Amino acid sequence: MLRAAFVTRQVPHGTSLARETQDAILATSALTEELSVFFIGDGVYQLVSNQKPQNIACRDFAPTFGLFDLYDIENIYVCADSLLERGISDIELIIDAERLPQLEINQRIRQHAIILNF
Repeated sequence: MLRAAFVTRQVPHGTSLARETQDAILATSALTEELSVFFIGDGVYQLVSNQKPQNIACRDFAPTFGLFDLYDIENIYVCADSLLERGISDIELIIDAERLPQLEINQRIRQHAIILNF
């Protein structure tokens, strides 16, 4: 079975890339049972709760992260180093994600046959 990884490094707002990546993750989950999602660098901002994107005329797509459970997307990882660098605590995150140091994130990404970077 092919293992697919989505690596997202994009801020949640300003462009549609983060939202479109989320749509692609949900669509791909129907095609494979081995799907992992990695939030690295500025991508960790996508997981911060209580954002108000409507204040900058952007759509709030954060509630869609709740669909990850429904779509059986269980391998969700967030870079602990990226959280620390940005002063984001675990309690600020909107979904449950395994926190891993950058080195371990890199090792896990390399275990996938398909790697999609955004």
